[in-house]
Amino acid sequence: MASKPPHRTTFPSSSSPSNSSPISRLQNIANHMASASITSFPPEVVPQAPEDPLFGLMRAFRADASPDKVDLGIGAYRDDNAKPWVLPVVRKADEILRNDPEANHEYLPIAGLASLTSRASELLLGKSAQAISEKRVASVQTISGTGACHLGALFLARFYKTNGAGRTVYLSNPTWANHRQIFSNVGLPLATYPYFNKETRGLDFDGMKGTLADAPEGSIILLHACAHNPTGVDPTPEQWREIAAIMKAKKHFPFFDTAYQGFASGNLDRDASAIRLFVEEGFELVIAQSFAKNFGLYGQRAGCFHFVASPSSEAADITTRVASQLAILQRSEISNPPIYGARIASIVLNDDALFAEWQENLRTMSGRIIAMRKALRSKLEELGTPGQWNHITDQIGMFSFTGLNETQVLKIRSDAHVYMTKNGRISMAGLNTKNVGYVAKAIDKVVREAQ
Repeated sequence: MASKPPHRTTFPSSSSPSNSSPISRLQNIANHMASASITSFPPEVVPQAPEDPLFGLMRAFRADASPDKVDLGIGAYRDDNAKPWVLPVVRKADEILRNDPEANHEYLPIAGLASLTSRASELLLGKSAQAISEKRVASVQTISGTGACHLGALFLARFYKTNGAGRTVYLSNPTWANHRQIFSNVGLPLATYPYFNKETRGLDFDGMKGTLADAPEGSIILLHACAHNPTGVDPTPEQWREIAAIMKAKKHFPFFDTAYQGFASGNLDRDASAIRLFVEEGFELVIAQSFAKNFGLYGQRAGCFHFVASPSSEAADITTRVASQLAILQRSEISNPPIYGARIASIVLNDDALFAEWQENLRTMSGRIIAMRKALRSKLEELGTPGQWNHITDQIGMFSFTGLNETQVLKIRSDAHVYMTKNGRISMAGLNTKNVGYVAKAIDKVVREAQ
């Protein structure tokens, strides 16, 4: 009997239709499934986020090839040559640190460099402050002022309990753009209180008082200690006392953000006066403190967060418990704060001669900015620019609300290559003796064209 030929499995040739083969069909299904599950983060889940407006402005400025361009958006000090300025006292401290044979790169404690945090609290509250001597202050080194705001927001979100809707955080309108993100990211509800009066280009004090008085009892009120960002408008000492009285009556919780102590007026004590008033009034409060501006340590991210307890027999115990929880939160977030900028600031704060030199450096920076305010106002008035320009010198600190609207801001950018934020905020540090006249003429032109 003849044997059968062996069974052979045949496959379609390359010319056969791809859907004629079961294997090909399975491969197509597999490919389709793979493409459908290529990511867990499709656009409808993770949309493209908009570019940060300030960094977008910086990028646009750098890309501008005009030799006449002026950067008035930058939130950092510049000297009269439009260059970053390393404070002379910081150079000296840096030299001391680099030549210190004991210096190393070991971890700091979770709460940070004690020689910095202790002096930082004295800087804000005063060396002889009762709150310090009574051990009512808990201080933690943070990632500059942003990190301090975040740590404070996280602590309040976790532990601040009230009977009603008092957990709402009230921000000034306007405020530093990052405040909104910091507090909303930890789940705290937000509201605003009126702050800037567009007509007077000064403080809307009646609106602010009315909202604070109407806010639910125990609300968290975010206050700029000095040199309000972005308006440059600060309450007077008398107005601060009225604000404190309203907040005490409503049992509101103060959250101070201070990024410009000494940088605003050139006087460290004057720029801390609002905070000291609230502490002397017996408030329980927190403070976010940055050393970016007043030390020029922008990239070193040196700052502190402070909790201050109200005077009571339990104050020391309260402070100890709060400090323990802040350490737990810090540990889970960054573990240990950075060391280099903290050491620079600590060296200056703990040496009498260097501290005095630092104060002189602060007067140099604040004095130049004040001079630029006077120069800009003077040149606008010499040009007869329509409107009142006294707000330029009435405001204080790095920033000023010019009163220009978004249309004018975009036009001055396209026509004169002068860059500022869309709300008309300018950084006075971007002005110098070489460009202030040019900027004044550009402002004068867009103001006249809008009439």
